[in-house]
Amino acid sequence: MRLIFSTKVFIGLFLAIFISKTAFGQSVQITLGPDEIGENQTWTITVTAQNERLRSYDNFPEISGFRKRGQSTQSTTNIVNGQISSAQSVIMTYIPERQGTFTIPSFTMNVNGKAVNVPGKKVKVGAAIQQQRDPFKNFFDRSNDDFFDAGDTEFVDIKEDAFLALTTSKDEVYVGEGFNATLSFFVSQDNRAPLQFYELGKQLADILKKIKPVTCWEENFNIENIEGENVKINGKDYTQYKVYQASYFPLNAEPIEFQSVGLEMIKYKVAKNPSFFGQNRKEDFKKFYTKPKKIRVKELPPHPMRDAVAVGDYQLDERIRNTDLVTGQSAGYNFNVFGEGNISAIEKPPTHSNDRFEFYEPNIRQDITRQNNHVTGTKSFSYFMIPKEPGQYSLGDYFQWIFFNPKEGKYDTLKSRLTVYVTGESKRNEAIQSSDLGNFYDRIGGADNALKKVSDSRWQKWAFNVFILVMISASAYIVFRK
Repeated sequence: MRLIFSTKVFIGLFLAIFISKTAFGQSVQITLGPDEIGENQTWTITVTAQNERLRSYDNFPEISGFRKRGQSTQSTTNIVNGQISSAQSVIMTYIPERQGTFTIPSFTMNVNGKAVNVPGKKVKVGAAIQQQRDPFKNFFDRSNDDFFDAGDTEFVDIKEDAFLALTTSKDEVYVGEGFNATLSFFVSQDNRAPLQFYELGKQLADILKKIKPVTCWEENFNIENIEGENVKINGKDYTQYKVYQASYFPLNAEPIEFQSVGLEMIKYKVAKNPSFFGQNRKEDFKKFYTKPKKIRVKELPPHPMRDAVAVGDYQLDERIRNTDLVTGQSAGYNFNVFGEGNISAIEKPPTHSNDRFEFYEPNIRQDITRQNNHVTGTKSFSYFMIPKEPGQYSLGDYFQWIFFNPKEGKYDTLKSRLTVYVTGESKRNEAIQSSDLGNFYDRIGGADNALKKVSDSRWQKWAFNVFILVMISASAYIVFRK
């Protein structure tokens, strides 16, 4: 994609003739623009890699009160006393939206894999500043488009050879089966129209609100840096710029419809008669639209567990430290499901304790990889079990997991193939003894349950009342006698 190589490359080489630097070590720095500008001027953030290639960098921050105008690159090479130093820079240009004092918040950018912290500052945007007419005054501060102003220039619109497309890996899926969706901007290798992304982060947020299906589970590939990839379409060479990619897993059989969405790009008009001493391009905008897309979703074949099984291409990796077990002693067992599909939707294999084994709830761990248009991973279930009866047992009788394989169009079962050998005394009765409620409850079965009349105990109440009355009278006699 011919995202503009500006005349700043030339300026950088031009400056190298006049400026000498004394430091030759590798370094990365981020430079903010001036503290005060006019309303008609631009403000910049510059990322510079000294004596190393600028391999990667984060998106430039959004700044309240400014809007991004575009991005350019610059490179310089210096030779001092036979020593060569170089610098590569990428410059984001911002345009103020109004006059006032704006706060640039502190931010962090990852450049070449290193985190660079940038302190904030305040920028004052004042009244428009009259442009200098002298082409040699403030020579090095002039922008690309004003470089050697040559007066009025006629600009023409060149037909672009580019398009925006939402592509999917499949047109028909089962409920729960994943498919990949990618929003990309394609530019032909033969394209001659200068194009550049414009406020991509803001536009993408609005686009995703329209295209994300609410009836699907999403696994987002989280594209951070947009890099071109060479592809062939109908035998023609294109550069593909992926701006969004995700895998979707339908939760029901409703068809999935992606509506048409638009992405606005900066498209420059070029001078009809370009010259070295003049403005050779003019900024303009064009919106590119995708075509609508529909995905058909099929119900799973009939099965007793159709509404509960996972869908994907899975395999089993099981592990146990020792197959020789002893009754009453706990043992660990890992049931690991791995493959391609919605890893987050995988449920534990059902287990039930009995008089031979006691099973505890497993510890669960999942690892998901989103790469090469596929979602793969592993979900591990770590069990603790206690054997209670000696003998030889196949763990396949206790650990089974059913899923639907969309590639083969049928249900399948992952079943343990391990056999354990249990020795020791039987612990089956220990469970019974631990629940023994005592001799009192043992006698309930032999007790007489015939109804009997309760004996009259009213004479006891009268005797107790008389005793209380005598005690009160004796106490009163002793008090009055004294």
